[in-house]
Amino acid sequence: MNRLPREVRLLGAVSLLNDFASEMIYPLLPAFVTGVLGGGAAALGALDGAAEFAAAFVKFAAGRLADRAKRRGPLIVLGYAIAVLVRPVIAATAAAWQVIALRVVDRIGKGLRTPPRDALIADVTPAELRGRAFGLQRGMDHAGAVLGPLVAWWLLTMHVAALRTVIAASILPGILVLALAAWAVKGGQGRAGSGSVGPSALASPTPLDSARLRPPLPVLLVSLFYLVRLPETLVILRSQQLGVAVATVPLLWAAVHVVKSATSFVGGAWSDWLGAGRTMWIGWVCYAAFAVGLALAQTAAHAWLLFLALGSVAGLTESPERALVARLAGNRQGSGFGSYHGVTGLAALVGGVALGVLYQGHGAGVAFAASAAGAGALALLWPLAARETAPR
Repeated sequence: MNRLPREVRLLGAVSLLNDFASEMIYPLLPAFVTGVLGGGAAALGALDGAAEFAAAFVKFAAGRLADRAKRRGPLIVLGYAIAVLVRPVIAATAAAWQVIALRVVDRIGKGLRTPPRDALIADVTPAELRGRAFGLQRGMDHAGAVLGPLVAWWLLTMHVAALRTVIAASILPGILVLALAAWAVKGGQGRAGSGSVGPSALASPTPLDSARLRPPLPVLLVSLFYLVRLPETLVILRSQQLGVAVATVPLLWAAVHVVKSATSFVGGAWSDWLGAGRTMWIGWVCYAAFAVGLALAQTAAHAWLLFLALGSVAGLTESPERALVARLAGNRQGSGFGSYHGVTGLAALVGGVALGVLYQGHGAGVAFAASAAGAGALALLWPLAARETAPR
């Protein structure tokens, strides 16, 4: 059995520890901003909106810079360093706008590191193992998102630490993140580029080699999926309306990431076996079905079951998306991933706002039904792009 490259396994560990640190904080921010700093719903909206916009914008530039292999390592380490150093500072803030500013800087770090990290993974991994490689990275990422909230919940409920102390403690796993990131990129950037030639690259000169100007049809359709997909904050809100207690939301959040982590490995393996496009299509169909279920749900038990089921969608889409982009990108892995992350990030921001307005104005049933209809339509359109996703 072929083993994944050392760099891929190290970057998986980096993702686990970084999300451990990040998710210690993120679920606590609503309570911190509203309960400690006196902010309101508008501040929370600005927090997420500004942060995701900043990350998406930076990803375009980071992707272009990452086309040069020697730049990837410094960009990856810098991106993680920004997040590691900024997150604990939130504990010392005295106003909601300070939290917003620090969260934006944190997401800028994410924007800097994500395209070069994915480009490095693609280049050091044989084409036939790329699905598994991205499945490992996404699986470890979600595993960290399980551990972080659980540790924070235990520290708070057992009165081991106060809210600000828990936020400041995120520096501890962050130190390990920086050490492992520096180790991971030490050898990988020297071999970067080896995976983007030969059979893994498309013969056509037009895929994401020209991503700086226009993403190809498959990536545009993937972006439309992010446009119609409901943000998880609205799924949490729907779950609370169906009877899930606020106090148990962190446990539901952790459980969802258990499903995401487990199915990420499945999605990666299926991507190598069935193909990225087919695996992604299965994820879209599942999302449409689960969204309809949440539109019709009546009880807290339904909310738990369907929210956990929705976690499988991430596992069936995230790894195949990255494997697809890696193959389409040819010799410009950096630009390819920068385009993919930037466009999908902006689509998720616009779609999240639009679906939130629809939810508030017409109710959860309408918003979830509209989202399901959009995903179903994309599943029907996917065969139009299938020719570009098939290996040649």
